[in-house]
Amino acid sequence: MDGNGRWAQQHGLPRLAGHAEGAKATVRVVEECRRLGIRVVTLYALSSENVLRRPKEELQGLYELLSQYLDSQLPRMLEHGIRLETIGGLDALPVFLQDKLAEVKERTRGQREMRLVIALNYGARAEIARAAVSAARDCVQGKLRPEQLGDEAVFSRYLYTHGTPDPDMLIRTGGEYRISNFLLWQLAYTELFFIKQYWPAFTPELLHDALRDYQRRERRFGGLRPR
Repeated sequence: MDGNGRWAQQHGLPRLAGHAEGAKATVRVVEECRRLGIRVVTLYALSSENVLRRPKEELQGLYELLSQYLDSQLPRMLEHGIRLETIGGLDALPVFLQDKLAEVKERTRGQREMRLVIALNYGARAEIARAAVSAARDCVQGKLRPEQLGDEAVFSRYLYTHGTPDPDMLIRTGGEYRISNFLLWQLAYTELFFIKQYWPAFTPELLHDALRDYQRRERRFGGLRPR
């Protein structure tokens, strides 16, 4: 969800105002995904690089905004069967936000219509390195044979996303043509969409455009085109 800050600058507003508008776009898009029957949506909300390099004042504003988003959307999650999940290093987040995330995840645990996954303090390289350390520890403890790690399904069990299907499509807003350390393992055969509009300007109509484009693509997963 890229471009909140640039959207704010374009409109002569402080960066946090862009993040607030981005939160409104998130509500619109998640609701439309739910209406369309999309079962899993993952939002790249905060990268590990963001946590290290963004000004503390901006990060604090983002944390408070996310807490407010969770409070405002919890009734809708419960009404519409949405379960909240997270990926990333939550221990680096403020305690008040960790507590809020834990509360909402617990209260929505039994929901089955849709999974809303928020990536926070997330970096794909760190995720893969963390998985390798965990797998190595299990090998040392005799819980796993090293050769078993040649099975991708076995290694995948050590990732944050274990139990979550690989994405069918990735949408990046803001006009950048890169994936910025997001789900590097999981995106192997994902269809990529790069959209010039900043995230606050992303609408359900633009989501529909991406979905129609996706429907026209032929996914072969390394195989040949059918004759």
